[in-house]
Amino acid sequence: MPWNRRSWWSIVLGGDRQFGAQKRDLGMFTRRLWLGIAAMVALATVLVARLGWLQLANHEHYITLSQSNRLRLLPIPPTRGLIYSRDGVLLADNRASFALEIVPEQARDLERALLDIRKVITLEEGALERFAKEVRQKRRFDNVTLKSNLSEEEVAMFAVNRHRFPGFEIKARLTRYYPLGSQFAHLIGYVGRINQEELKRIDVSDYSGTTHIGKEGVEKAREETLHGKTGYQSVEVNAQGRILRVVDRVAPVAGKDVHLTVDTGLQAVAAAALAGHRGAIVALEPATGAVLAFVSNPAFDPNQFVNGISTALYSEWRDSPDRPLFNRALQGLYPPGSTIKPAMAIAGLHFGQRQPGDSSYCPGWMRLPGHTHKYRCWQKTGHGTVDLARSIAESCDVYYYDLARDLGIDRMHEMLGQFGLGGLTGIDLPGELAGLLPSREWKQRARKLPWYPGETLINGIGQGFMLSTPLQLAQMAAVLANRGEVMAPHVVANLEDAATREVESIVPFRRGAVTLKDPAQWKHAIEGMRQVVNGPTGTARATGKGATYEYVGKTGTAQLFKIAQDRTVRNEDVAKHLRDHALFIAFAPINQPEIALGIIVENGESGSKTAAPIARQLLDYYFATLGQRDANG
Repeated sequence: MPWNRRSWWSIVLGGDRQFGAQKRDLGMFTRRLWLGIAAMVALATVLVARLGWLQLANHEHYITLSQSNRLRLLPIPPTRGLIYSRDGVLLADNRASFALEIVPEQARDLERALLDIRKVITLEEGALERFAKEVRQKRRFDNVTLKSNLSEEEVAMFAVNRHRFPGFEIKARLTRYYPLGSQFAHLIGYVGRINQEELKRIDVSDYSGTTHIGKEGVEKAREETLHGKTGYQSVEVNAQGRILRVVDRVAPVAGKDVHLTVDTGLQAVAAAALAGHRGAIVALEPATGAVLAFVSNPAFDPNQFVNGISTALYSEWRDSPDRPLFNRALQGLYPPGSTIKPAMAIAGLHFGQRQPGDSSYCPGWMRLPGHTHKYRCWQKTGHGTVDLARSIAESCDVYYYDLARDLGIDRMHEMLGQFGLGGLTGIDLPGELAGLLPSREWKQRARKLPWYPGETLINGIGQGFMLSTPLQLAQMAAVLANRGEVMAPHVVANLEDAATREVESIVPFRRGAVTLKDPAQWKHAIEGMRQVVNGPTGTARATGKGATYEYVGKTGTAQLFKIAQDRTVRNEDVAKHLRDHALFIAFAPINQPEIALGIIVENGESGSKTAAPIARQLLDYYFATLGQRDANG
């Protein structure tokens, strides 16, 4: 292309324009550069300020959070105290076992993990439902037991697959075990998993790491003593939550051992005597109130409750007509029947309504003036002329109809209440029922009805509204044995510190006394009880023969339904569950008594036929065994 002046000028002008554009671009770049630098400086300033705020203003807070990620405070559950009998037999033990526990917040996909874990271990029916319920009750970082008592094979299988289950861990635990099973079930009770209601009333921090609590019996009554105090340890963990080392440790305090007043031999004899019957036996040491035997039959295996009883088994026990879960000795309410007649005799003497030699004539029935209704004696042909001692020995109902009419219901209520009827005995067990000792005031308050004279007569022989527990019957026998002194029954003899072996003895508690105008009046009622088993016409004379010790007793029969005036009913014609209850109270020896008994056999038909022979078995064992101990001592 030929060069000319125009072309040159175009080049010059174009270069100027290009240079100007470059200059503008450079300025824009420079501005952007300074803006970037300013932004970086601003961000750096914010970062430095933030770091300063974190390091200076909130140093302690974030150091704590950092330590929390590295250090954890873990509870160390205490070892539960043991329970022993009077003769040193272990009744409640702790056995080593393995449990699979889960920390919900550490599990990545808890629902999926629970499905997968069933391929590794076997879960019982209802285990997942119980687990879900417990998860709702606890905090997300608390350990929750999925299964207890894992087998060695299950522990090994889990160990191989542990990497698949974050938040799952096998823990070695001590599990409660009851070596004698059902024999002491209603006395000792059992432990079970802590439920929602119990969480509301316990100190949660003191139960950290603990999954079980006393539910019934001694286990519940002495929970604070048996539980001990929880310890803690501070541990260092890695990112996966595994423990690397223990930084600090506060040891737990083991629960104290509890020694009971109950003799295992006597308990076994009582349980065997009641085998095949529904009923209860309570044996007391009159001088101290110590419980020597405490049996309710049928019973249950308390070991089934420790790790969660199956729904099927619980339903079976709950719905059984034999009611094995029901503590008859403490909560069974029965008409005391003729067992109250010695106490009624004492009331007659005390209030001056009878003298020991006063006689009454029993034709086999009695009528209130102006009434046609006959109140019949159990002996249809009557007992003829009877005095106080014979009225007890032969259990004459007519004598006590007359006496009840003369005393009146209010004085009967006053005296029988002093023997422990109609009130709590004060035993150191939970769930005791008071029974019912009627009065005018009670009927008006409870039923809005007046008291009728005929009701006084019926209550005079331990029927009608009157209800008592087997424990109250035993205490009434003990009060008679003590000639009026009332000792509170108790099952705990002493508490022993497992570490120091220091022993704290339980001091017997005297609740009061039945004070008579003339203390000599006791011997007249007791003489009548002696004739029950040793007299020629006593209702339990057959069971008193051949005894090497002298004991006294009183039979009782509690009728369960009303029989028409003109009708006679034989027991064999009545359904088993409607037959009379059989009762018996006793104490021995007559002077310086060592044992008092209260026995009831449901539907046992008569005290002399069923309950009195059981008393003889217990007394024979007690004195034979006591003699042997003395010989070896």
